[in-house]
Formats: sequence, structure tokens, C-alpha cells
Amino acid sequence: MPMERLSEPDIERRLAEHDAWSLSGGAIQRTFSFASFADAIAFVGRVADLAEALQHHPDILIRYSRVTLTLTTHDAGGLTERDFAFARQIDAHGAIAEA
Repeated sequence: MPMERLSEPDIERRLAEHDAWSLSGGAIQRTFSFASFADAIAFVGRVADLAEALQHHPDILIRYSRVTLTLTTHDAGGLTERDFAFARQIDAHGAIAEA
């Protein structure tokens, strides 16, 4: 069952709770910086494990020691609570950069 798309006020409210994430089109996005390429790839592996467990897969852009994650619910055509729940999982499970 697809999740319901969030309204703009709901998105703004949730973004206020996730200050490291920003709105990018119909998605939320965050860039993480690491000391090395290997650290960036290890982070991507942790995010991939979370994504598989949640069956919700981000767009991932890797640029040497920087990783940008973009979350949206394609089935809903925009942002849903599922995207913000995944952002919380990424942040809470230590899958964050040592900025």
C-alpha cells in the first residue's frame, strides 16, 4: 500500500526537526563528508543495509569523500513520512559523517 504524500506544511514541519537535511525538488537531501574515499564507501554500505531492511532505497551520489543522499517516495510521487523515518534511521544509527 503506497504511503500518502505529505503536504508542504507537513514537509516544512518535519524539515525543522532534521536541520541537516534540505528540500531539493520533491525530495530531501543531505551531503556527508568523510576523511577518505574508503570511509565514504563504508558509509554507503551502512546506508545500503538500512535501505534493504526498510525496503526504501535512496539515490546516492559519491564524489570521492563526499556522499549525497536523496530521499523521496517514488510510488507516492513525492515526500512521505517514510522518507523522514529513513532520514532518522540514518542519523540515529551512527551512519553519519564525522563532519
